[in-house]
Amino acid sequence: MHANGPSVRHCQALVLDARHQTMRPDEFIARRRERWARLEALLSRAGASLSGLSASELRELGRLYRQAASDLAVARRDLPDHPVVAFLNRLVARGHGAIYRESGAGGAARVRAFFAADFPRAFRATWPATLAACLMFLLPALAAFIVTYNDPALAGALVPGAEQVVQQVQAGEEWWQRINQQGRSSASAEIMTNNIAVAFRAFAGGVTLGLYTLFVLISNGVFLGVVAGAAQRFNFADNLWGFVAAHGTLEFSVIFIAGGAGLQLGWAILRPGLLSRRAALVVAARRALLLILGCVPLLVIAGLIEGFISPSALPLTVKVAVSAISGVALWGYLLGVGHAPVTAAAAATPPPPSPHRPPPPGPGVAP
Repeated sequence: MHANGPSVRHCQALVLDARHQTMRPDEFIARRRERWARLEALLSRAGASLSGLSASELRELGRLYRQAASDLAVARRDLPDHPVVAFLNRLVARGHGAIYRESGAGGAARVRAFFAADFPRAFRATWPATLAACLMFLLPALAAFIVTYNDPALAGALVPGAEQVVQQVQAGEEWWQRINQQGRSSASAEIMTNNIAVAFRAFAGGVTLGLYTLFVLISNGVFLGVVAGAAQRFNFADNLWGFVAAHGTLEFSVIFIAGGAGLQLGWAILRPGLLSRRAALVVAARRALLLILGCVPLLVIAGLIEGFISPSALPLTVKVAVSAISGVALWGYLLGVGHAPVTAAAAATPPPPSPHRPPPPGPGVAP
């Protein structure tokens, strides 16, 4: 090309400018209508909190939000007087608010919404993290069980100080009977406090990229495996599981949920996906907070069972029944409550504006 002629980049810019100048509003809207509608559908499904969206839907939301923001910039430049600018202003502002701000709902209505929708939806949206937490607890527990069963002398190498517990197991000492001696009410309160502290440590460990959460899960799993292995070795298993049976299902389930809350928080820091790291962390922190707040009353119930039913002289069948009923109730609630009807979500989603029908009037506030 001649030294005094236009550069390649300049020619490309002229072509792009010509395209923008000749772009018709109906063409602009037609090409983007489907993804605007999808963004509106996701925002309508999320409602007051993004915790109800799955991980893939969150990634899709981030992508669509960024595309809508880009579309808004193009529309402002090339179609400044067209009603689509106001529509995109509202859509982008709505997406920005859903990602960066929490709903102002409060009072009894907010509490009802939390238990009727937010908590179970947050659980279902993060179930892979809960499953990972479960495995990070059970696999070390199984390994510790095998090691301790084969050689109880190695218990101290797995968990410092575990030798004393193994000696108690070998002597047939049912240490949980102290609950009956010290008073079940005070023991139950102490158990609740301890379990809640473990759950909060597992949750808060997410800010360490999930490393401390893994430590809490693995260390507690190893300790359980050591005790269970020693109990099996010294014919104490019936005693041990007779105590654990009533509260075990509820307590372990909640620990897994709290651990999953921490793991998904750490994962959001490591792999934010299409969201910015800050936005991904905000969404994950909201979910984690919903999960841990939902775990607290469940741990209170587990503490009451452990303090009043587990150490009692009730038959094993009664304790197993308590475990089964509490487990079915918990998992039925988590998996069955808070499903938004698809038809309602679709009805709540207005169609994007067509070039012949402008969007409804309203303030266009950009984020």
